[in-house]
Amino acid sequence: MDTEKKPLRADARRNYERLVEEAKRAFAAHGVEASLEEIARRAGVGIGTLYRHFPTREALVETVLREGYDAQAAVARELLGSSEPVDALKAWFAGMGEQATRYRGLPELMVDVLDDETSPLYASCHAMRDQVSHLVERAKASGELRADVTVHELLVLLHALSWASEHLSGDKSLERLLDLVFTGLRAS
Repeated sequence: MDTEKKPLRADARRNYERLVEEAKRAFAAHGVEASLEEIARRAGVGIGTLYRHFPTREALVETVLREGYDAQAAVARELLGSSEPVDALKAWFAGMGEQATRYRGLPELMVDVLDDETSPLYASCHAMRDQVSHLVERAKASGELRADVTVHELLVLLHALSWASEHLSGDKSLERLLDLVFTGLRAS
């Protein structure tokens, strides 16, 4: 979805930035299903302005998440230099898990769009996925990670763990769940 866009006028740019900031606040308070009408109202614009900038909810969510996803892709590149490939992969998943649990409802949304090439989130997810795939392949090549594990399976597991840590009480922290999963993912 890399279509070239002309630069926004100053007032349109301010509206865009206010919409993104209000979306961050609304998603933090109410999850990714927060009212788009309320986001527009709090940004001081009409719903039509929101939809001109973000034609779908997923487009708005993608914009809000992009900075974090870009950071996680950079972390994956940095972790490639680690001497412990599986620990590096686990560290990346812990950071990504924090991203995935930042907004209520995000894990469900992410699983829904993992294979939906029409979703605005798809491109962002796959750019990050490309970076983490190098970590996965490195961990497999070291013999520490099961050879039959795919990046897609790991991302589905991550979103399932994120969902579980969001919905379950007790000792179900994401870190604890990741420990359990990575114990099972290690090659024998």
